[in-house]
Amino acid sequence: MGEARILPSADVDERATLGGGTTIWHLAQVREDAVLGRDCIVGRGAYVGPGVRIGDRVKLQNHALVYEPAVLEDGVFIGPAAVLTNDLYPRSADVDGGLKRPGDWDALGVTVREGASVGARAVVVAGRTIGRHALVGAGAVVTRDVPDFALVVGSPAKRIGWVGRAGEPLKPEGDGRWRCPRTGEEYAEKDGASGGRLILLNR
Repeated sequence: MGEARILPSADVDERATLGGGTTIWHLAQVREDAVLGRDCIVGRGAYVGPGVRIGDRVKLQNHALVYEPAVLEDGVFIGPAAVLTNDLYPRSADVDGGLKRPGDWDALGVTVREGASVGARAVVVAGRTIGRHALVGAGAVVTRDVPDFALVVGSPAKRIGWVGRAGEPLKPEGDGRWRCPRTGEEYAEKDGASGGRLILLNR
């Protein structure tokens, strides 16, 4: 496990892989075959399911739950008590009354693209994708894919604006152009009639 730091009360399966500089805090659990990159933080009481793939510089805040087979790319932030689910039709028992086992259903993982953030107590429904640098507001319930740079809130989550790579809401410049107030980066909105997407014009 290299130079990773694991607090004594954490439960990290010996088959998990942790990159250098990663810290697993008190009472967190990292299951078998999970792979975490470099310089990650897994907060107190957080859970990482079997086979979950996590990139570099990812933060899972306290009590965040990431169920398999989720994929989190580099620079992702998962807020306190947020949940990335994996079952669209959950049941404890089958129709015959038997306890369901992993082989009785197909897990659908959530994908969170590079630099995206999921706010505190948000829930992302199984199989959804959060786009690059998108921001999911606290308490939101994500039932549809979220475009790159989108700011979504509510239940079900709806886009109310755009954010830049710095995470701050973008300011409209007219003609479908947007600017980040922190970095000055410019963005352009495309395909507005079909729901819209945003592209970064410069760096």
